Amino acid sequence: MDITEIIQHQHDEQRRMFAYLEQWPREDTAGLEAMWRRLAILLEVHAEAEERFFYHQLDEVGEGAGDAESKDEEITDAIKDHNKIREAVRRADSAKPGSEQWWQAVVDANTQNSDHMGEEERQDLTDFRQQASLQWRHDLAVQFLRFEAEHWAKGVTPVDKDPADFTG
Repeated sequence: MDITEIIQHQHDEQRRMFAYLEQWPREDTAGLEAMWRRLAILLEVHAEAEERFFYHQLDEVGEGAGDAESKDEEITDAIKDHNKIREAVRRADSAKPGSEQWWQAVVDANTQNSDHMGEEERQDLTDFRQQASLQWRHDLAVQFLRFEAEHWAKGVTPVDKDPADFTG
């Protein structure tokens, strides 16, 4: 196991879930709501696991990769992205499933999440692969997956984070 592969795999799952939602029959609002709830839980549990386990470790060894100026920029931007995704999820959760407001919030969540994943894959994951040993990446994957397994069914309470709390 490798934390960077686990995160990448989950990004792929998030992309699939948004695609399923976009293709769901519009008249099936109960189905839309159920699919959205599953996706919202996936997004938040994933974000919380990254914030608890991955970003603090990246702060220890990161140097900045891809088009990032530094590890601090990578991490700060990622936390800000998570907060923007949470905001879109809150808007979707407060709207009637299938309504114009709901769809706009879902599209906003998808857009924010897609931008975030692209940057994270190009910067953060690359940086960690380059700097952290395979054993470290394995050990971190175990912690990450355990947290997710313990919180998958009920999710976690979404809480916006201060990016300054994640960089040294």
